[in-house]
Amino acid sequence: MKDQSTELSLYSEFFRNNGYVLVKNAVPKALCDKAISRMFAFMGQSPDDRDGWYEPAAGMDGYFEDQERGMLPFFHDQSLWDIRMYPRVYDIFAELLGERKLWVSLDRVNMKLPKRENKGQLNANFIHWDTDTSNLKFPLTIPSGGLQGVLYLADTFADQGGFQCVPDIFRDLEGYIKRQPANRDPRVPDITGYDVMPIPGEAGDLLIWDVLLPHGNGENLSDDIRFAQYITMHPAPPVSHAKSRIDSWRNYSSTFLPEDPRGWERTHNDGPAQLTELGWKLLGIDSW
Repeated sequence: MKDQSTELSLYSEFFRNNGYVLVKNAVPKALCDKAISRMFAFMGQSPDDRDGWYEPAAGMDGYFEDQERGMLPFFHDQSLWDIRMYPRVYDIFAELLGERKLWVSLDRVNMKLPKRENKGQLNANFIHWDTDTSNLKFPLTIPSGGLQGVLYLADTFADQGGFQCVPDIFRDLEGYIKRQPANRDPRVPDITGYDVMPIPGEAGDLLIWDVLLPHGNGENLSDDIRFAQYITMHPAPPVSHAKSRIDSWRNYSSTFLPEDPRGWERTHNDGPAQLTELGWKLLGIDSW
């Protein structure tokens, strides 16, 4: 059996060639199940009440207008931090980035409902880049400096509205850009003639992608919810830069994303999430 170092090196090679990698069993399923349970509680919903999934929680009347992609303003619950701090998640990012001194993103979760014709705003199907591709310098260095990640909290099938991407554009990005008109959109590629590849996965799998990989979410054509947690890590700047992050963790708030108008996390937790020694460093309270 290959040891973890060899396994992660193989993931790294696949990542450089394809712009993404799906790491199996990055997080125990029990942690994923706990996060899903807390997401249902956050929304005031039940796994068994399918019609109730489409009714916003009291005080979140604008939810289906503003969160058409299934994004929940749910950031700092203990269940989410338990996943962010899980050592294998950290090891995966450290291997791909070639850096051990990292900070973790304070990002949201995704609870994308099955498609319904009377809820058209939930049926987003899109492909985009996470960065402006107008001034790239070739040959590229991969990773390009920016990684994104999403953890599959539940088994997610190809038709379930999860992650999808266009690796063929990534592999030939320089040639692709040269063939495009001068007025092309630097954040939304023309995918005419290219196959969009959905990436199914199981609960606990972690998918990481380069910002230069065209990607997005598909329509959820299944009968089940797509559950996911977004996780990104990047090289840590000086600890003195961490104040807004620490305040966000302490206050159950966000520094750059829309917040829950009810403040549910603040009123349903006894203080901020408990952090491990690794968690203190990933947040920026302790230096590396």
